[in-house]
Amino acid sequence: MGGCFSGDVRGGMEAVGGGGGGGARGRGPAAAAGPNEAVDHFFQGQALRLYTPLELSFSASKLRNMDALSKSDPMLVVYTKMDGRLEEIGRTEVILNSLEPLWITKAMINYQFEIVQPLVFRIYDVDTKYHNTPLKTLNLAQQDFLGEAFCNLSEIVTKFNHSLTLNLRNGSGHALQGTVTVHAEETASSRMAVDMQFHCLNLDNKDTFSKSDPFLRVSRLSESAVAIPICKTEVIKNNLNPVWRPITLTSQQYSSKDDPLLVECFDFDASGNHELIGSLQTTIAQLENLYNSKAGANFYSHKGQKKLKGQLFLDKFQEKVQHTFLDYISSGFELNFMVAVDFTASNGDPRVPQSLHYIDPSGRPNSYQQAILGVSEVLQFYDNDRRFPAWGFGAKIPRGSVSHCFNLNASTNDCEVVGVEGIMSAYSSTLYSVSLAGPTLFGPVISKAAEIASHSVQYGNNKYFVLLIITDGVITDQQETKDSIVRASDLPLSILIVGVGNADFTQMRILDADFGKRLESSTGRVATRDIVQFVPMREVQAGGQVTVVQSLLEELPGQFLEYMRTRDIKPRPPQHASAPPAYPPPPPQL
Repeated sequence: MGGCFSGDVRGGMEAVGGGGGGGARGRGPAAAAGPNEAVDHFFQGQALRLYTPLELSFSASKLRNMDALSKSDPMLVVYTKMDGRLEEIGRTEVILNSLEPLWITKAMINYQFEIVQPLVFRIYDVDTKYHNTPLKTLNLAQQDFLGEAFCNLSEIVTKFNHSLTLNLRNGSGHALQGTVTVHAEETASSRMAVDMQFHCLNLDNKDTFSKSDPFLRVSRLSESAVAIPICKTEVIKNNLNPVWRPITLTSQQYSSKDDPLLVECFDFDASGNHELIGSLQTTIAQLENLYNSKAGANFYSHKGQKKLKGQLFLDKFQEKVQHTFLDYISSGFELNFMVAVDFTASNGDPRVPQSLHYIDPSGRPNSYQQAILGVSEVLQFYDNDRRFPAWGFGAKIPRGSVSHCFNLNASTNDCEVVGVEGIMSAYSSTLYSVSLAGPTLFGPVISKAAEIASHSVQYGNNKYFVLLIITDGVITDQQETKDSIVRASDLPLSILIVGVGNADFTQMRILDADFGKRLESSTGRVATRDIVQFVPMREVQAGGQVTVVQSLLEELPGQFLEYMRTRDIKPRPPQHASAPPAYPPPPPQL
């Protein structure tokens, strides 16, 4: 959780859950976790503004000349599309007499991995009589239109040098002369992080027959004093003088070294009702001073009413610059999307409107189609060939028996389909070519996805796989599923599970380590990391403020980074020779 990758110790004591508070839901700092921590974490992330600030730069080449006695005086306006409406985010300055403008003025935008961010770029030739008019008040309808271009922000950041050149078009979509090049630059602050190692002395004992099992939770305090968790340590069992493994906080999490943080020490309880041992308010700057002074900071009782004897010490405080998600993506690393669809009989007859698989003639997507479209439309830009493995499970296939992993494209040799449209087409065709059956088994499709990920590792380390499973019911092979997930936790793979319909998904949450219990296999092996994110669609839709896709994908960049960093996999160096220039060269001087 929270993008904090501490080295943990075992099982339910590793990624401590059940105490995630606050954020937009307005819980107190010691409140228990809500019904779905994936959704809660999204709200916490929004309150923390866990996005990546980008600076957009612009240039153009071979623009049309709209002036008779001189060259055009171009200005660029950039928009983002929100709910079908254009929202202006910036204007450049006007460049006089140039068909090859290189604008100085930048535009700022916040990159969010979990959503599609459409951009529109429009270039105008500003009439001479308006040159002294403030840019913000300039009436664009009174200027000559030189052309426009469209792209998604993810198409820019996935390029080797974060630069994308687009052909200009007119308002009807027909090609015009000229191109515009957009370059995205990540701010230096987004790469800053701090490694810290904590230990405590003389903690109060909250247990009767043994000692407390302490862990720390670090939260950022919002402007309204709500504690928003950003990091947790592992649990140290039966110890009042614990020493935890190092943790890492990014600048996106703590924002400023002077912003307030809340450090809480809890006594772990397997039920999730962790008991507060003590807390203290601090900042990153104060923690640095604490480390330099080698002194301890006293904890206080709830709401700071009483100073306690227990103290917090820092054994390590080290600032560092680390590679970001975009550093990897722009250097050629890919997210390869895979999907598995539940075709068990509990979904209902696809021919009747009550079925979860019913395809509405009006074109309104069912729950399965919504999940496929939402996730694939975001991830497709991070997959170079856009060929996606697609499977079904829980159905009787033609001329065969019940299969728990069959190719949606009906091919016996190749499980891939082409593009988002290929997935949707294969899904619709499969509905009428198989007989819905059961039971609901995840093990075979997870093992198949893991096999593909494992095979890829043998040939390189620049691919990370994302498996989306959409299901209407509780799995009947829970232990086999756990075993397959534990085995897959060593691979470049994340698993997203969407629960559709009204089934009781309580048991499904066990697969998602957000709730504190790191999965353990039947042989006693513990998952090396949390790779599962489970979201029940009805709970997200009931909230109305966050989409299923956002709550599913919000943690994916962190899981990707955890895999790469723990294996010391670095982004590839820039390939200047093969990448297009960030800006077109100036025209030759005559």
